[in-house]
Amino acid sequence: MQVIKKTVACFVAALGLGAVGPAWADYPEQPVKVVIPYPPGAAGDIIFRILQPELSRELGQTVITDYKTGAGGNIGTQMVARSKPDGYTLLFSATNNFVINQFLYKNMGYDPFKDLYVINKVADAAAFVYVNGELPVKNMAEFRDYVQQRKGLVNYGTPGAGTTPELSAWKLSAVLEGDMLGIHYRGSAPGIQALLSNEVQMFVTSYGLGAAFLPQGRLKALAVALPERFPALPDVPTMEELGYKDVVISNWWALAVPAGTDTEIVAKIEEALEKVLADPEIRKKLLDQGYLLSKVSAEEFRKGLPAEADYWHDIVTRAGISLD
Repeated sequence: MQVIKKTVACFVAALGLGAVGPAWADYPEQPVKVVIPYPPGAAGDIIFRILQPELSRELGQTVITDYKTGAGGNIGTQMVARSKPDGYTLLFSATNNFVINQFLYKNMGYDPFKDLYVINKVADAAAFVYVNGELPVKNMAEFRDYVQQRKGLVNYGTPGAGTTPELSAWKLSAVLEGDMLGIHYRGSAPGIQALLSNEVQMFVTSYGLGAAFLPQGRLKALAVALPERFPALPDVPTMEELGYKDVVISNWWALAVPAGTDTEIVAKIEEALEKVLADPEIRKKLLDQGYLLSKVSAEEFRKGLPAEADYWHDIVTRAGISLD
């Protein structure tokens, strides 16, 4: 019997089968696809283009982007949620697809808390309140008077119904008592163009999408939704300074994988991401575009998601928004 066992073992070794290790040992062995469920040119695209080359280097494989847009990011997110959990299809998406959309859509085709595993938050897109440069206002107080004197006649743009900027703009309109009308666009880039042409008079979006138009006076920044003033625009007050705490909320972007992905594969991706985000040059590039790196650990971030979902559930309910 001992002879037979030894013979079999030698045969297996000869075939190279005895050296086979766990599935994650050589991960990644092929290019890694990252799905961004929003259009090119939007905040997620800008952030990920900064990360992409270094993430490819850290993983030792090409990282490619795949834009799957539509339904408030649900189409691309659902695609990842239903993908094979092998670490080769990742999701880079915004607040909506993790903690908001489940309250806007009756059937998204996925459950963010059951079908996705969030690796970590990557960055916060500091939300600025921009207005068209032609408006005769210099600050939020003057803008409040302006919209109150023109109730129902002032428009705000959004990158899509139910998005974080749209919900923030709705809340701001309610607080300012301006009865502003929301106009929805397919992403932030066309929304900014509408603001520049005065098709809409206000737009809540990230620094990088509007800052280039400030020096010429084509846009004005009235406030920023941060705990402290943004370094590149120190003259722009925070919403809290103006007495509007928690009215406008900054959007965040996170990296996730399908639920059930091997923990060792997740650990490799998380380690690569942490190394990229620790690079001073990467941090500077993100900050220059208005994106602030997360100050909480991955575990803290994941633990806080249910409470954040409850917060947005309340806002969606009060706004009476349903997208089905």
